[in-house]
Amino acid sequence: MLYEILKPILRVITLIMWRLEARGAEQMPRKGPLLLVSNHVSVLDPPLIGVVTPRQLTFLAKAELFDVPILGRLIRAVNARPVRREGSDARALKDALRVLEEGRALLVFPEGTRGAEGVLREAKPGAGMLAVLSGAAVVPVYITGSGRAMPRGAALPRPGKVSVRFGTPLHFKPGSGPERKETYRAAADEMMRAIAQLQAQAA
Repeated sequence: MLYEILKPILRVITLIMWRLEARGAEQMPRKGPLLLVSNHVSVLDPPLIGVVTPRQLTFLAKAELFDVPILGRLIRAVNARPVRREGSDARALKDALRVLEEGRALLVFPEGTRGAEGVLREAKPGAGMLAVLSGAAVVPVYITGSGRAMPRGAALPRPGKVSVRFGTPLHFKPGSGPERKETYRAAADEMMRAIAQLQAQAA
C-alpha cells in the first residue's frame, strides 16, 4: 500500500527535479514473472526506474541499508529485499526466485554495485541464474543522468535530466546439468549486451 501511495508523489518530484522521461515501457509484459535488469550508477536508480515502470517492483538492496534507522523500515515497506554483496547470497537469490515464481516483477542490477555514469561493466552470473531458473521475461533497462543527479558520496541530489529506456523482452531456456554455470554466465552477458544497445540508442 505504501508503494502505491508514494509512487505518484515521487513521480511529481522526479518530473520537477530531473525532468524524468521513459521510453519503451509499452513493451513490458503486464502480467506474469518479469525480471528487469539495469545498469547501476546511483542510489536513485531503484526509485527512478520504479516510478516509470507500469508494474509494482520488488528490488534487491545491499543488506547494510536495512540497518539504518528509519531508512531500513522504509525500503522494506516498498518491496526492497536485502542482499549481501560479499560472495554468493543464497538466501537473497532464493527470495528473488520466490518473487518471480509468484508472478511478480523484480528489478536487479547485474553489475552488482554502482559504477560510473556511462560505463558498463561485466555482469555477475546471479542475474543470469534468476532468468534461467525462473523462465521470467527479462526486460533490459538503461538509465542515464542519475549518476550526475546523485553522484557517489553526495549528501544531497542535484537537479538535472534523467532518462530511462526499456528494451525488448529477452527469454532464456532452462538449463541444468554440468554446464548450467556457463548457461548463467551466457545469459548475464546477453543481458549486458542488450543494455549496451539501449545505451547506444540514448547517445
